Amino acid sequence: MQYNPGWNDSSVNLLHVRAAGPGDSLHYVWSSIGAPAALLVATQSPSSALRVNWTQLLSPSPAGAIWIDPPDSVVYSTAVVFTKLFEFSEAKPSGELFYPTYDLSEFSWDSLNRSLNHTALTAELSGAPATDPGGSFSNGSLAFRVTAYEAGGRDGRLPSLLHTADSSQLEFVLAGVAPRGNSSRFVLEVATVEEAGAARRLRSERSIDDEYTPTIFEVLSLVAESQNGSSTLGFLQWKATAYGSRSPRREDGIQCRAQGLQAANWSLPVSSIVQAYFGDSLGTTCTVTALNVTFGGEEGEVYREKRYLSWSVLLGFGEPPRDTFSPLVISITAVALGTPLAMLLLGSCLVLLAQRRRYSEYEPIN
Repeated sequence: MQYNPGWNDSSVNLLHVRAAGPGDSLHYVWSSIGAPAALLVATQSPSSALRVNWTQLLSPSPAGAIWIDPPDSVVYSTAVVFTKLFEFSEAKPSGELFYPTYDLSEFSWDSLNRSLNHTALTAELSGAPATDPGGSFSNGSLAFRVTAYEAGGRDGRLPSLLHTADSSQLEFVLAGVAPRGNSSRFVLEVATVEEAGAARRLRSERSIDDEYTPTIFEVLSLVAESQNGSSTLGFLQWKATAYGSRSPRREDGIQCRAQGLQAANWSLPVSSIVQAYFGDSLGTTCTVTALNVTFGGEEGEVYREKRYLSWSVLLGFGEPPRDTFSPLVISITAVALGTPLAMLLLGSCLVLLAQRRRYSEYEPIN
């Protein structure tokens, strides 16, 4: 993990996470320069490196300021940009009432270096609007918590996402922010950038197993696929729930819904690392799609009471991880289904044996 590689000023945030394999390497670049964003690059070189021209990156024309060396080692690159936070409430009987939008590119962000933990491979990007006339953020903040992994496993806190060494977890946290309505709900706008040859698709998978995330039976994945559908290049994956507590429990669950993946026909807000890497292709050959993630049920009571919201999403390369039944669940299922079957077979054998014994006591009449 590198913070602002090649730059000593902590007034801007750029975090580079590099994972090296025997024949390839993966790069995650997180930044709050402009709108908060993550740049993901996979290379076929174990020694590929991130290069940053800081003077150009912080200029009004950052195109070309970020690249991977050697350039021909790059096999796939994508970006995720967190653009806006909407707030609305059910103003009955007139319908939904939307409040002024929080544009995340206009937030003021704390130095990420203060929360950087090289041992745990974690960091937190926390901020608030540069201007806050209503004072909603006077005692609160919006944060993105990043966790990188060295091996596969499962996160210990709900929603207990399954991860691999090729993925990183991002937790979106809204803490202490005063809602502007009695039953406010929040919507996070997430935009993705794909180069020519790849497209995003939203998947929804349901399972009868809620062992690791009680009462949640749906997993959503925003996957990047090659145009011919032959392979999955990258993904965002999350459970259909958020939580209203710092130590989440089942009863702290907040409804989470994904609303229609759409082609973004508007320009992305200023996000320097995306423009710096993709350059002129951002407005020509690249495909930009956007997805709204809504938090809160019909009444929005959980956030109003606790003023805390956390949503976890996994970002990575290749196919998203898939949960399977644990040995414990398999054993319980086998016992639950096997015991009645065994009793049925045993009962049938006893009945047949009893019938044979009964008729064997009589001799034929003739």
